[in-house]
Amino acid sequence: MTDTRDSSRPGTPAACEPAPLGRLLRLMAALRDPECGCAWDLRQTFATIVPYTVEEAYEVADAVARGDRDDLRDELGDLLLQVVFHARMAEEEGAFAFDDVARAIGDKLIRRHPHVFEPDGTPLRAGLALRDPAQVEAQWAAIKAQERAARDPATGDPDPLGGVAQALPALTRAEKISRRAASHGFDWGDAAQVIDKVREEADEVAEALAAGDRQAVSEEIGDLLFSVANLARHAGIDPETALRDGTAKFERRFAAMAEHLKAAGGALGRSDLAAMEAAWQAAKRDEKG
Repeated sequence: MTDTRDSSRPGTPAACEPAPLGRLLRLMAALRDPECGCAWDLRQTFATIVPYTVEEAYEVADAVARGDRDDLRDELGDLLLQVVFHARMAEEEGAFAFDDVARAIGDKLIRRHPHVFEPDGTPLRAGLALRDPAQVEAQWAAIKAQERAARDPATGDPDPLGGVAQALPALTRAEKISRRAASHGFDWGDAAQVIDKVREEADEVAEALAAGDRQAVSEEIGDLLFSVANLARHAGIDPETALRDGTAKFERRFAAMAEHLKAAGGALGRSDLAAMEAAWQAAKRDEKG
């Protein structure tokens, strides 16, 4: 018996459903329809949508960190919606459409992987691709630099540290800026030298604190954080992830400390620092055990 159910209704067999991406694009167009769309969606602009775009990217990262694949699927959908939303608004302006976005990233993937693709996108023969990740990364950076120079040839040499988005989280941007500087040969020889720099910057923070100079304290703490981002790069660690994990560890131990205080008849806000430190150390021992 042939199934004649409407493919737009719940319960439709997957084989009869319209292409999911095409369906999503049509739904977004309907939401932005000036006559019968959604009032909230119609009111949005690129600027008002950006905070949601950033938030959804972080929620994807959170789902990955938790290992929740069902949530990751949903969060990736939310992030895709942001791309579709921006593309739809651009299409309404006559700037570009979603297909242009997809085509541009496809072209970029081919252009930045000459060890994998022919210029027309045809995969190279097996065995020709670079296998060293460091070589691939260096090649990627060199191609990006060529692209930046080609975009604005009138300026001559491109800004050696340009092209790193201002809106990135501060630690992430610091790591990228330091990596860009290192690509020009301005770098420490190894992580031990960076540790010395971190200690130097910490001493300068202490000096600024002793002097009571608030502006100097802010600048020196900034220098210290930048040095820590450099240390993370040398160690092969993403500083944003490291800080996120460190904060999560503090949250776990703080909650465990509160439980230890409660078990001893105390409580947060009523226990002195010595009791809280003892409970903190007990929480640390619990984790290690």
